[in-house]
Amino acid sequence: MNNLIVEATKYTPEIFFDCENHILEIKGKSYPENTSVFYSPVFEWLEEYLGKAEKEKITVNMELVYFNSSSSKILMDFCDVLDAAASEGKDISVNWVYEEDDEDALEFGEEFQEDLESVTFNLVQKSVD
Repeated sequence: MNNLIVEATKYTPEIFFDCENHILEIKGKSYPENTSVFYSPVFEWLEEYLGKAEKEKITVNMELVYFNSSSSKILMDFCDVLDAAASEGKDISVNWVYEEDDEDALEFGEEFQEDLESVTFNLVQKSVD
């Protein structure tokens, strides 16, 4: 299976899914014109990857500095897919990375954390330089 690499743009995040090391990363801003079109290949890749994953420890790093409401819904759907896989025995950890002075990002992370039951969800504070 090939890695999924999506370069960041002004409106979309960098996405790097490394299937050999089992690290999935989403970083940057997410407010694409058509959220479902942008994220559709991401979900397709994720479903295929999770279908092949067995005992590997999967780490998901989400570091979004801004996302709009339609991206928020998609990100929750993304987390739901991960949570469902974890409930079936997959070892999945999600690291929600936020800057220490970004209370909104922390609150969104806390909301996602509350809605998930099976994944390990970590709120990771990043220092502002």
